[in-house]
This record gives sequence, structure tokens and C-alpha cells, in this order.
Amino acid sequence: MVLRNFDEWLNTMTDSVASWTYYTDFEKVYENVNDIKIPLCLLNSLIGSKNIKQDFLKLYNEYPEVLRAVPIIIAKRLKDIVVVKDPEKDFYFDFRKHDYTPEEYSLFMEKTGIYDLLEHHLVASLLDYVTGVEVGMDTNGRKNRTGHSMEAIVQQYLEQEGYVMGETMFKEIYQNEIEERFNVDLSAITNEGTTQKRFDYVIKSDKTLYLIEVNFYATGGSKLNETARSYKMITEETKKIPNVEFMWFTDGKGWHKAKNNLRETFEILPNLYNINDLSNGILKTVV
Repeated sequence: MVLRNFDEWLNTMTDSVASWTYYTDFEKVYENVNDIKIPLCLLNSLIGSKNIKQDFLKLYNEYPEVLRAVPIIIAKRLKDIVVVKDPEKDFYFDFRKHDYTPEEYSLFMEKTGIYDLLEHHLVASLLDYVTGVEVGMDTNGRKNRTGHSMEAIVQQYLEQEGYVMGETMFKEIYQNEIEERFNVDLSAITNEGTTQKRFDYVIKSDKTLYLIEVNFYATGGSKLNETARSYKMITEETKKIPNVEFMWFTDGKGWHKAKNNLRETFEILPNLYNINDLSNGILKTVV
């Protein structure tokens, strides 16, 4: 086996795996808005109201489903419990239910500034306003989309090598499922079976079972060091299991700020690769 130079390998890390929908997933934004379109249109009738409290109470009594549109106006999800610490009492608003009186929901609308937003015509359309809110909230999903993009890249290369999902390739599979399906004992890497480790992918070649982790780090942070140390341990423990190997695909400029721990794992894990390795056909030589 040709020994690889860590520093040269580190310099081949890419800065992004962003796809066209990475920055904003408009399809998801429109879907979320459409889910509450009717309650939003009902609340929209309050824009410019001259007696907004009475108008809201009347609207709520006739159409209680308007509550479903309230959380997103303050950039919260319907499933979120909105906790308010008031001097008189604590509130735990779950807008999927109707646990409070109409007057208390009116108090929420007043104190959070929603009445002011509507009454003074600060927005012309709640549909447009909430679309903007959804775009802003969607940016929080970029971290997950980065991970999914990296997984999609790895999966594409695995499929090119002939691995078939559900037959010789499995995604997001737990240790106990792996043991049962492939008749293998993985207790060495799961603290003698006291924990349940999930692997991003598992592939089965003619002779070897590969346990695969996939991630991408555009920026640094403590998470990278923890990951490198954890995968170093898995590498060492996997060596005790016949015909089982650990494989790690990672990339991202964030590793430049956590290269010491990554170097330690690189030195003991031969199956540590990045996108550059994949594009150069590394899978043809190792699996």
C-alpha cells in the first residue's frame, strides 16, 4: 500500500458541497406556507382593523383554526411550545391545542406585538410576510443539507461501483440490524452491546463488510475533534472483528482548524477518504 501524506491530502479538502437548493429550499418554503394558507388568510382579515381585539376574538370564536397560523408569525413552528414567563403566571402555549381562553390568546397576540403588526398595517399580506419568515427559518436547515449533500455524493460513487440499496448497500442502519443481517458480532465497537451505534452506510463486498460514516465540515469547532477521536476508537476496535472494516468519508475546510486529531485518525485508518479521493477512483482499489 502506498503511504499517503496527510498534509497533501488535507490540502485537497473542498470548501463546499452546496447544491442549487442549498441556500434556500423554496419548494419546502412554499409547502410550509401552503399548509397554513387558510388560517393565514383568516388572520389576514385583521390587517388595518380599527378594533383588533374584538375582531380577533370574534374570528377565533368562529374559526378557532386561526391559531395554527400564530406561531410562524413570531418565527416559531406549530409543534413548538411557546413559553412565556409573565409576572402573574407562566404560559405554555401549544397552538395545536386550545388550552387557554380566547382572552389569553388575545393577550398573546397583544404582548408579542402581533396586534401591532396587523393593526398598523405594517405588512400588506400575511402570506407574503410568512413566506419571508419561512425563507429565514429555512437557513437553519443548511447544516443538515450539507450532510445530506455529502451523503448523496458518496452514495452516487458507491452505486457506480455496483452496490445496490437494500441488497449490498444499506443506509442509516443500526448495529443490531447489522449483526442480525450479516451474522457478525459488533460488540467490540459498541461497548459490549450497551450502546446502539448507527452507521450512515454499510456495504458488503465479496469478503468484507464495510461500516461507513459520512460527514462534511465547512467550519471548525469542537465537534470535529470529538468526531475524529470517536472514529479513531472505532477504527481500533473494528480491527478486532474479522472481515469487518471501518470506512470514513469526510471533507470540508473546517478540518484545517482541527487537523491534529484528524491526523491521528488518518495515521491508523487506511479507509479515510474525501471527495477528491472519490473522484480519483479510490473505491475501485479498496472495495
